[in-house]
Amino acid sequence: GGLSVFMVTLIVQNFISLRSKALLRSDQVPELMEMMLQKKTKSALIFCRKSPSMFSNSFGAGLEHCLEGDTIDFAKVKEAVEEASLEQMSKLMKPIDYLSIIGATAPMLGLLGTVSGMIKAFNTMGSAGMGKPELLAANIGEALITTATGLIIAIPAMFFFFFFKKGFQKTLATLGRNIGFLFDALETGKQPVSFIDLETLEQMEGR
Repeated sequence: GGLSVFMVTLIVQNFISLRSKALLRSDQVPELMEMMLQKKTKSALIFCRKSPSMFSNSFGAGLEHCLEGDTIDFAKVKEAVEEASLEQMSKLMKPIDYLSIIGATAPMLGLLGTVSGMIKAFNTMGSAGMGKPELLAANIGEALITTATGLIIAIPAMFFFFFFKKGFQKTLATLGRNIGFLFDALETGKQPVSFIDLETLEQMEGR
């Protein structure tokens, strides 16, 4: 019962905290892109700190190294972003990993109940013989119920573990790509092709 309540709590929590819209904050990217093209790293850092999220925290960690000295060491910037992303990831992965623990623990508890029920069944056979099958059936029923309960808890726990893990990995990949685009714009002073609309690309081709 405790594991089932904990599992439902984790599922609800993950649905709320792992929303890609809240983690990636794609709405902030166009404004930050303009700041990167204009080399306004300090303004971008202030903007990120005013709107904390997984994206802004990771990007802000890289921006902090852009304020040191006249030249930007993009190798250090990349390293800072990776460290910040790893810190954010480990924090958000904990509720996901707990689902895996529940998925592994619930069947073991069910198996423990099965063993307990079978022990009682054999004790009944040893003390009362086979003359009271209803007592024997009750013990075997206990063994089967605990096994089924463990599996009923474990199956959805493992399903949601892989579901959240896969979605979070996709979010991390998108996060890394967006941050990479922003620092490329800062380094080159040009807008990445991915941010150029189709009409502008066609005009460029016509030239």
